[in-house]
Amino acid sequence: MDFSLLSALDGLLWLTAMLVPLVFIQRALHREIQSVFLILTRNPPLAMGLFALLFFPGVVLHETSHYVVARILGVRTGGFSLIPQVMEDRLRLGYVETDKSDIVRDSLIGAAPLIAGGLVVAYISIEHLHMLTLWNFLRGANFPLFWKGVLLLPGYPDFWLWFYLTFAVSSTMLPSESDRHAWAPLGLSVGVLFGLALLAGAGPWMLQYLAPPLNNFLRSVATIFALSAVLHVILALPFALLHRLLSKLTGLEIRETAP
Repeated sequence: MDFSLLSALDGLLWLTAMLVPLVFIQRALHREIQSVFLILTRNPPLAMGLFALLFFPGVVLHETSHYVVARILGVRTGGFSLIPQVMEDRLRLGYVETDKSDIVRDSLIGAAPLIAGGLVVAYISIEHLHMLTLWNFLRGANFPLFWKGVLLLPGYPDFWLWFYLTFAVSSTMLPSESDRHAWAPLGLSVGVLFGLALLAGAGPWMLQYLAPPLNNFLRSVATIFALSAVLHVILALPFALLHRLLSKLTGLEIRETAP
């Protein structure tokens, strides 16, 4: 194994380090939002509708990206829905039916929301919300400047519109389990080819020509995940406090049950 090649791909470590907390923070925030809606409405169908409406722009982008990429790749599409549905153990906000294809095209179709959502989040966050500066403060553990920057955010033009769109898109851009069904076999195939190339002595060539652009790409994706995580952290505390306050005022508590 060529460890110099692996060390050049530190972007993969950053990607993992940013993705894992984003997934947990996102799930926690979604639970808090659902709890708030349930306590306020005391009507599960209405709460579900409000939750779906909150994330509607992101759902549109998610499902449309599936559809567009499938059509571009020549994969036939079927049903298309943006109406939320309660499944056995989850809430499905929308879906696009596509025919099963090869692992490469299926993987690209599954990754389409992440690609489209990532581009939208990167553009809005950097150009309109200046969150890359906040991320640099947070990464450097400069918490006073980080929180000062957070307090200055509402002063930017059309801040609440851009903030809402970034939140809605970043909360719905991660591929679902069904979207990822072809990733494992594709990853295994790529891993085998990678191992064979190393055994054949191609490690130095990959280190020089392949590793730098791949590492830059992984770092870019990690930065998008980090920006999304920061956004979710900013919202998580207020919703958690609102949930606790409403529970005390109403005497109602929403408890998560095992599926």
